[in-house]
Amino acid sequence: YITYPLGEQSVSHKMAAQFNVNLCEGAILPKIVKFTLPLGISMLLQFAFHAADMAVVGRYVSANAMAAVGSTGALMGLCITLLTGLSVGTSVLTAQYYGARNWASLRNILRTSIAVALAGGVIIAVFGFFLAETFLKWMKSPTEILGLSRLYLRIIFTGMPLQMTYVFGSSIMRALGDTKRPLFFLTVAGTANVLLNLFFVLALKMGVAGVAIATVISNGISACFVLRVVCTYDPVFRLDLKKLHIYWDSLYRMARIGLPTSAQSSCFSLSNIIIQSSVNSLGAVVMAGNAAALQFENLLYLFSSYSLHLAAVSFAGQNYGGGYYKRIVRSILYCIMLGVVLGEVIGWGFYLPGRSLLSIFNSESDVIDAGHTRMLCLFLFYGLCGAMDVIQGACSGLGYAVVPAILMLLSVCVLRIGWVFTIFAKFHTMRSLMLSYPVSWLLAILLNGLFLLYILKKKIKPELKQRKKQGVQ
Repeated sequence: YITYPLGEQSVSHKMAAQFNVNLCEGAILPKIVKFTLPLGISMLLQFAFHAADMAVVGRYVSANAMAAVGSTGALMGLCITLLTGLSVGTSVLTAQYYGARNWASLRNILRTSIAVALAGGVIIAVFGFFLAETFLKWMKSPTEILGLSRLYLRIIFTGMPLQMTYVFGSSIMRALGDTKRPLFFLTVAGTANVLLNLFFVLALKMGVAGVAIATVISNGISACFVLRVVCTYDPVFRLDLKKLHIYWDSLYRMARIGLPTSAQSSCFSLSNIIIQSSVNSLGAVVMAGNAAALQFENLLYLFSSYSLHLAAVSFAGQNYGGGYYKRIVRSILYCIMLGVVLGEVIGWGFYLPGRSLLSIFNSESDVIDAGHTRMLCLFLFYGLCGAMDVIQGACSGLGYAVVPAILMLLSVCVLRIGWVFTIFAKFHTMRSLMLSYPVSWLLAILLNGLFLLYILKKKIKPELKQRKKQGVQ
């Protein structure tokens, strides 16, 4: 590693201390909570962007408008997974270089990441804008909502460079242990999103176009905030926008970790599109109910599963880079425990008053029934999803992405797609379709759990033995 003199390292520690959680020192469980709580609340606010769109169009426009907005999530996910996968590589390498105090490589990663975010966002925006209708027809979107879905997608895609800048910038901040400021940024952006939704829809009568424009503006606010922070970090490694450059060796390292994740996420999105197409085949009412339940599921996923996945990536990455091997194992166990507990507690907390919650988006009984069926099949078992994501996050933080991605593809994507063409084809009900989720989570835990044990046994255990012989803690 290329390092800077001790004096400059001390400056780095001093300036980062105000906002960053030092993941390599102190009691682990309180650090995980301190790191994850702002992150989970931030994810909650990010979820509020799309939920606000759904609530406003469901209440003040029409059920068709609500279905049009809700049915585009899987397609958008498929279109942006390549870059978001690379952001995982950014997060892992940032954490490892920061833990190792390798400032030169850290600066290169920051410059490459933001350059890729901007360039990639423009490419996605162009392709998404012109191919939106083709994608929607491929998904068998009903004719009555095709025009609304196309309009919503095209506006959202035009703001993709802003969204990608936020995704990469926030990945950098999380990897450095900074989860407090993103919470503030999303509070401001989320509030702006809600107010703009109401203004565009109620005052200007813009319907679906109004909520899409509000989301783009809100993404722009959060992106500007995050970019400003990354540019004003410690002088030792902060980003200089005038020096944005794609360093191909840095991009290669990002791709080695991120592309397997991208491939996995793309297949996840593909399987979700197939499932969404299956939901579409059940009619617009079921589509609306499914879209409403998805809003609470997104909240549950972000707070209990994804936030702890990111915590596992950052804790494993920083401690691996710094050589604190005992903390790696302990942090993984704590993250799994928290993922299971939060998944079950929040999942049941949403399911029990589920009908009342679903009525926030739409008051029709058939729509509520469809949404509550999804809650029944998924929310009661959501601790499995939390454990699955933490295990994979730990593998990624340690630098292993290919094998976990393959195992996730087999246990989740292949199983769900096969389920659609077998179990769902035979019974053709919402319940038979949704049961594919908990089954796939359980299989993923078994396969990736065995691989994580292999990593710890083959890579971490020998290091611990060597340090014990040398008398190093």
